[in-house]
Amino acid sequence: MSLVPLLPIFHRFNRKYFDGLLVQGFKPLVSVRWSDRKLRNTAGLYRRGLNKSRQKFCEIVLSSPVLGNLPHSAVESTLCHEMIHAWIDLVLGLREVHGPNFRKRMDLINSLQNDFQISVRHKYPVPIQPPKWWAICPSCGLRFPYKKLVRGAACKQCCDAKYGGKWNMSCVLSYEPISTEV
Repeated sequence: MSLVPLLPIFHRFNRKYFDGLLVQGFKPLVSVRWSDRKLRNTAGLYRRGLNKSRQKFCEIVLSSPVLGNLPHSAVESTLCHEMIHAWIDLVLGLREVHGPNFRKRMDLINSLQNDFQISVRHKYPVPIQPPKWWAICPSCGLRFPYKKLVRGAACKQCCDAKYGGKWNMSCVLSYEPISTEV
């Protein structure tokens, strides 16, 4: 399934559910984009901060792996959910996740239409990624599956047993790729 353009949906929702407040002039206060396939554990997110050049950014990112093969209503629901987060942050100026302002706006939008339903938590199928690495303790030889390399991670069992629960260099895990051969 091809990914739908998000900006037209954003502008339509902004007019219908947010009184046009997420746009200044013709420019959205938040960028809206599909993920570059790295966002795999959640359907979408809203974030703001400073980029590497120390410039401010605000963005809504929707997961192409999670939403790419789901019905259009899942895309609309997720985008609107993240727009509520942006509205609370940029318009109301509050730091709130799924609190009373979020729930009030969510309930209002859900009552105004029947095309999709916004919820605090979705139940979309998230693709499961198999682990790519074996993390190996040099002290006890235990092997742990890891999805990505974690620098400085240590064997908890050895740190607990030998060093009173404190991290110790002798327990730092080494990694080897998990063979995908059958």
